[in-house]
Amino acid sequence: MPHTVGYAPGVYDLFHIGHLNILRHARARCDHLVAGVVSDETATGMKGRPPVIPLVERLEIVRSIRFVDAAFVDTSHDKLEMWRRVRFDVIFKGDDWRGTPRGDRLEAAMATVDVEVVYFPYTVHTSSTQLRAALDALAAPTPGGAPVIRSAES
Repeated sequence: MPHTVGYAPGVYDLFHIGHLNILRHARARCDHLVAGVVSDETATGMKGRPPVIPLVERLEIVRSIRFVDAAFVDTSHDKLEMWRRVRFDVIFKGDDWRGTPRGDRLEAAMATVDVEVVYFPYTVHTSSTQLRAALDALAAPTPGGAPVIRSAES
């Protein structure tokens, strides 16, 4: 009986329900799920700023999710390089990648090693980018220069 290894790369910053959904759905599609937690340096290169949560903490959070069988640091934009390390059969991404230049490149690269690319619905109502923007807005400086920190009651 074949043993399917799945790979779910991501920054997993400000871990939220969208991350959990991808990991849950990914685990349902494979026998062994490996999560690649993108390094701070790689994430900064991709997003233009470092993650809020340090790598060691993001890695520990992802490792603690029951759907994840193994997690390690993903240090490369090149998923073929990661495939050489993990030898996964299927890679999981949010469908915000589908039909984009980066998604097309991923599909072409994965086809060379017979790896299936599976897209899951992107959680539009919650994303790390939205959460980070909300945090930035809460800490925005006032005209006098001091940040405004709002409490839950404001």
